Order: sequence, then C-alpha cells, then structure tokens
Amino acid sequence: MDLTLQSLRLKSGDGQVLAVYPVSTALNGPGETNGSGCTPRGVHYIRASVGAGLPIGTVFRARRPTGETYSPQLARQNPDRDWILSRILWLCGRESGRNRGPGVDTFRRFIYIHGTPDSEPMGVPRSHGCVRMRNADLVDLFDRVGPGTTVFIR
Repeated sequence: MDLTLQSLRLKSGDGQVLAVYPVSTALNGPGETNGSGCTPRGVHYIRASVGAGLPIGTVFRARRPTGETYSPQLARQNPDRDWILSRILWLCGRESGRNRGPGVDTFRRFIYIHGTPDSEPMGVPRSHGCVRMRNADLVDLFDRVGPGTTVFIR
C-alpha cells in the first residue's frame, strides 16, 4: 500500500500486480503512535477477516454486524458516525517497536482495511487511521486474501 499514491496493490507470490485499488488513509498522515489517528507504516499481516458472506453495506461496530445496512437515510440519521462497512481486514504489525508492542501496536489500535460509503472520496486521506476502500473493491480484495496475508504500508 502506498500512502502517497493512496492506492493498494495486490500482488501474487512472484510479485505480479493482480489488482490496484484506490484507498483513503489517515487525514493525520502516516504514523504509528497509539492515539495519533495516523495510518501505521511497515510490514503487517491480516490477523482476522470479518464479514464473509454478509451483504455489501453491512454496518459494523466493534467488528460485529449491527443488523443495519448502510443507506443515505441511515447516514442522515447518524451524521457523525465513522462508517465501517461490508468487510473488515484487521491488521497486526510484524515489526516490534515500530508497529507492534507498547505505544505503537497496530492490532491494539484496531487498524483495519474496511469499506466506507461510496460517496466518500478515494485517493484523498480522510480516515482516522484505517484504510478505507470502496465496498465492491473491498469485497473483491477480501475474497482474494485471508488471515496471514502480508500487508506492506509505505
């Protein structure tokens, strides 16, 4: 994932680019510190995949479906909600002291790759630290990766 280009490239084991997706990362920029609202850099892996088989637009809170499906009407009723939609790929850092461990732990910061309303712009940093994707792109990615998949953020 390239924070400057706001894009995520899915690569095969031999390095071939299989897909490129636009993303939206942290408004506060890159950074690893707990509470920073930044997107953590370095080597990570997918620790958990959440939402397999659920409808696109499923709303999550604390990694659990709320029973709601995102709609403009629901958004108007909840104008300040940070929407986590469709699927969650929960990241865990691999680099002790950089993105894993006290004060910098990606997993304990609840950093995800997740869906966001399709009305939200991609290619523009706007998140609170997570990596936001279009719902259809996220479902495509979700179906191609799983727990243990390496994610490099630079």
